[in-house]
Amino acid sequence: MMDILMYLFETYIHSDAELMVDQDELSEELLRAGFHQEDIYKALEWLEKLAALQDTEETPYMNTSSVTAMRIYTAQEMSRLDTTCRGFLTYLEQIHVLGADTREMVIDRVMALETADFNLDDLKWIILMVLFNAPGNESAYSQMEELLYGMEDGYIH
Repeated sequence: MMDILMYLFETYIHSDAELMVDQDELSEELLRAGFHQEDIYKALEWLEKLAALQDTEETPYMNTSSVTAMRIYTAQEMSRLDTTCRGFLTYLEQIHVLGADTREMVIDRVMALETADFNLDDLKWIILMVLFNAPGNESAYSQMEELLYGMEDGYIH
């Protein structure tokens, strides 16, 4: 499913191409690209739920929390997010790329993935998708995009 999400993000969202509204056409295109029908449905449902996270009435974690609050991960979250991933999330909060609300959205979407293999690169893509879909996070999205693409170019100063 992660492959489909990355494909959609790079093909439509990140490239500023017009995203087809018709799910049937989109599904057909993904089938032609070589993805399996069941995985396509799961990825589209995952994206729909990402969009639904903007509704604060249905997501109690979107309420403001204390700046001094500390996030404690559940056993299931720790099994999906290794120490490198959790450390990266903390780092992004410290440099104000993520807030408590966007961090929780990221964790929600990570936990919704049906995958045993999850790594830091996958987390970075999920963070980009969440920030892109969260209104008012344009600056954070740009920072995350620079972290994702800028570090691949080589030198860190």
